[in-house]
Amino acid sequence: MAPVRDPNTLSNYDAWRTKHTTANLKIDFADKCLRGNVVLELESQTDKASTEIILDSSYVSVASVNSGSGPLKWEIKARTGPNGSPIHIAVPAGASEGDIVKLEIEVATTDKCTALQWLTPAQTSNKKAPFMFSQCQAIHARSLFPCQDTPDVKSTYDFNITSPHVVVASGVQVPGEPESAGEDDKLYKFEQKVPIPSYLFALASGDIVTAPVGQRSLVATGPNELAESKWELEEDMDNFIDHAEKIVFPYQWGQYNVLVLPPASPTEVRMENPIFTFATPTIISGDRQNVDVIAHELSHSWSGNLVSTCSWEHFWLNEGWTMYLERRIIAAVHGSNAHFDFSAIRGWSALEDAIAEYGKDHEFTKLCISHKGIDPDDAFSTVPYEKGFHFVYYLDRLVGRENFDKFIPHYFGKWATKSLDSYEFKDTFLDFFSAPEYSSLKEKIAEIDWEGRFHTPGLPPKPEFDTSLADVAYELAKKWQSKDFSPSSPDISSWTGNQVLVFLGAVQDFEEPLTVAQSQTLGKVYSLSDSKNVELKTVYYHIALRAKDKDAYQGVAELLGQVGRMKFVRPLFRSLVKVDRDLALKTFEKNRDFYHPICRQMVEKDLGLAGEAK
Repeated sequence: MAPVRDPNTLSNYDAWRTKHTTANLKIDFADKCLRGNVVLELESQTDKASTEIILDSSYVSVASVNSGSGPLKWEIKARTGPNGSPIHIAVPAGASEGDIVKLEIEVATTDKCTALQWLTPAQTSNKKAPFMFSQCQAIHARSLFPCQDTPDVKSTYDFNITSPHVVVASGVQVPGEPESAGEDDKLYKFEQKVPIPSYLFALASGDIVTAPVGQRSLVATGPNELAESKWELEEDMDNFIDHAEKIVFPYQWGQYNVLVLPPASPTEVRMENPIFTFATPTIISGDRQNVDVIAHELSHSWSGNLVSTCSWEHFWLNEGWTMYLERRIIAAVHGSNAHFDFSAIRGWSALEDAIAEYGKDHEFTKLCISHKGIDPDDAFSTVPYEKGFHFVYYLDRLVGRENFDKFIPHYFGKWATKSLDSYEFKDTFLDFFSAPEYSSLKEKIAEIDWEGRFHTPGLPPKPEFDTSLADVAYELAKKWQSKDFSPSSPDISSWTGNQVLVFLGAVQDFEEPLTVAQSQTLGKVYSLSDSKNVELKTVYYHIALRAKDKDAYQGVAELLGQVGRMKFVRPLFRSLVKVDRDLALKTFEKNRDFYHPICRQMVEKDLGLAGEAK
């Protein structure tokens, strides 16, 4: 038996492993729940009589547990903090190694389910239908149904989902039209033939339409957003996939699709669910400048989805590798390694901020973090992404790009459909480079401080970067410190959106704000006031509000009625209320029903409205 090496599961997956899962669930928008049954096919891992199966659960209602021979005795034990309430199921007849036991569990989610987001029709763009989507990372699948909720266990899936609205899932849709399931409901079927961990189980349902954006790709979104979403993605999708396949090996999942969520989605949802990436609506920017995030989610098709961390303690294996592959893809697409370095420079800045916020000696600034007794969400930060990237990039530079490029497909091929920890990664690397053809690298490889890299808190050694793409942004910002500077559109015409963000960020940080005239010129000459790019427009509006440019106030109010993501909404309200409280309050009241309850509550606090009668 393999040991249980994930501290965030209470399941006895050393004795049993889920091989296949069938989810027969109805989406009930009226009661905001999923209900139905889930069939788990578990394989015994021991040659001894294994008479109990333990599964993870959290705030989920269980009505019955049956096997082929009839009802089974079961008990949900007391809750143990973030790991939830384990369900113990008796298997009186036992099972020998290799035997399969099928459990049919009748379930319903509750109002404490942490995996589901429910949006009202008012929170969608056309206001016609509600919307539901799931987010199971890190340990929220157990709030949907009892399961072995650990990335160390992978299962194939069948999805049989009943809903009055269109459904998408982290599987390939079974050919044919959805079947009628009574009244207004239809039955949507999907298959996931590549084993995936529980956190990649994903569903969404609402007024969803699709359009092709590549040879193997669809975009799915609301009817009002379809045309602009198609335009945004169709130019780059095949290109991204082609470059990713050249770096690793052919895509294994059949389709690569993107679900663009409704505009009221309160948080930055960019989840790499197989087949369907769930993406925040602000990637649709009208200028194709935010689609590089697709390179990240696509990279997860190999790193994280195909090859997975065995526990959240080794999360860097998912995200560090993904950041590395993302930057390789971006460099290939743009035809310049300077874009790899520019992205890495921005990432280094984010890493510095994260470590400064934690403190350089904090446990959560290590590459490998102990998760005993904690919720993995509490340790989530930029650190596993960027510190993980720097370790992968360090190994790349150490052995040389040509040699490392041979290691990449070996690593992903060896661990495809499996899960591993940091030490198995170390062994894989050392084994590969012990081959005679790499004997000249022996001394270099012997210098790798594996323990230090895994367990030392704080910043890793900083490499030398090509700063050319960042330098021009900072140089332009310096020019704007002069009241006599005369800007023109060619200043930024050849730049990427991220370069413009760096420039605007520098201007926003000026000790003295721009004058009203400068603010208006900035918005007009660089077409920022007319931009559909929420990332750029938000920073520009912060600059304009700081300058007290009254001509921009109404534009701020309009944007706040179009976007529900807290990253943008809360800071904009905080800036607007300083210069025009009446407009800020009217804007909030006008859009109150549009905002997700979480966002609404946070803005109420920001505006000093918390506790007031509504």
